[in-house]
Amino acid sequence: MEGLQERTALVTGASGGIGSAIARAYARQGMRVAVHFNTSEDAARRTLAELEGDGHLLVQADVAEPESIRRMIAETVAAFGRLDVLVNNAGIYELGPFDMADYAAWQTHWQHTLDINLMSAANATYCALPVMKAQGGGKVINVASRAAFRGETEAPAYAVSKAGMISLTRCLARAEAKNGILSYGIAPGWVETAMAREGMETMAEEILAQIPLGRIATVEDVAGVALFLASDAANYLTGITILVAGGSWWTT
Repeated sequence: MEGLQERTALVTGASGGIGSAIARAYARQGMRVAVHFNTSEDAARRTLAELEGDGHLLVQADVAEPESIRRMIAETVAAFGRLDVLVNNAGIYELGPFDMADYAAWQTHWQHTLDINLMSAANATYCALPVMKAQGGGKVINVASRAAFRGETEAPAYAVSKAGMISLTRCLARAEAKNGILSYGIAPGWVETAMAREGMETMAEEILAQIPLGRIATVEDVAGVALFLASDAANYLTGITILVAGGSWWTT
């Protein structure tokens, strides 16, 4: 991949799964990576230990808290001196169908999901933009989901938050292209992660029937797209979202 050596990246939610795979892929190309975690410090340290090269960083933040995000960006920039790529990957998936009996619990669920999945990306981007502008450009990569397109019956807040990330990607592309800041979305379908494992165990046959390629994605499949987007090969792309779903689409 062209133009990645010596560049820097902050990957949120990098203690495992997709975030950890992206961090490893970046480090293999000579990037310095800030590995973010909230509570899973041991897992984040394992990711850090797996990164090739030197100069990587561990950063803690509760991405539901705006001030914690501001501090995370500041710590990353203080350590690296710049921030070339921000990957907004941190997220949760929780069930919360429209017929939840408890209205207060419904509201809490929606607010919590939007704060972590969507507002964290918006806040981190806001805090990163002045740094990227000052250095002459940068890239923001938002990890959304196929759910943004097809909708979810049992986890609508999740689908809405991911659809918001795709719109955020487009808005940012239009607003910041003049400053050399490019934005991208990645929308994975089913991926072999701990967050998706329960569903894969109970619905494996149904899931595979949706996927023309005949297999569930690995975290490396998603990381490969994040690697391409961070590279100079994607420099004439902005505002796009790439569906990483093995040929499955939102109607299936």
